[in-house]
Amino acid sequence: MLGTLFNVLTVVVGSTIGLLIRNKLPQRFVQIVFQCLGIFTIFLGIKMALSTQGDLLLMIFSLVVGSLIGEGLQLEKRFNLLGDGLKNRFSKGDDEKFTEGLVTSFLLFCIGPMAILGSIQEGLGVSSELLYTKSIMDGFSSTALAAAMGIGVLVSVVPLFLFQGGITLLAEVLEGFLTEMMITELTAVGGLMLVALGINILEIKQLRVLNMLPSLLVVLIVYGVWGP
Repeated sequence: MLGTLFNVLTVVVGSTIGLLIRNKLPQRFVQIVFQCLGIFTIFLGIKMALSTQGDLLLMIFSLVVGSLIGEGLQLEKRFNLLGDGLKNRFSKGDDEKFTEGLVTSFLLFCIGPMAILGSIQEGLGVSSELLYTKSIMDGFSSTALAAAMGIGVLVSVVPLFLFQGGITLLAEVLEGFLTEMMITELTAVGGLMLVALGINILEIKQLRVLNMLPSLLVVLIVYGVWGP
């Protein structure tokens, strides 16, 4: 799990730098960096989604069913409540963007091809190189995010570690179950979620991306049962 630990370290360093410069940079500089992150997130999401090689109906089925499950479980509401609790514990009362920073950072760092595929590769003993590359990118991203949203970005290392570490351990257990097609379609569905996250970052419309998370599990089941 060295790749994930290194990822946590780069986010801690990047977030700390962002917090140190948060009150020293004009807001317009923070805003333009944030807009760039949003545009890049949408681009990356579209690129991931277009990597699909399966049936588009199965892809949208996985997304819709997974999102309905997330809505039923009220994942976004529960995560926001958790974020508010952590806000009271770790931040000052005037840090209004704590929960937004925590949620946005978690989604940006975890819902992507490098997080999922990198963790799977590490779990299968292939390589940790992809996670190392992702870690450097996350380090820069966390600096901009922390400068814009505060300490919630730093606290996001906790769900980051649990998410990536959990995938790595799960990959070790499911080594004989995961196929190349399943990983590809998992990445594609994750891409659609990244597009939604980019829309949130650009403040075009607030979408309940966290409620879509079960789609990543549904797509594995769908392609495991009906996939080629």
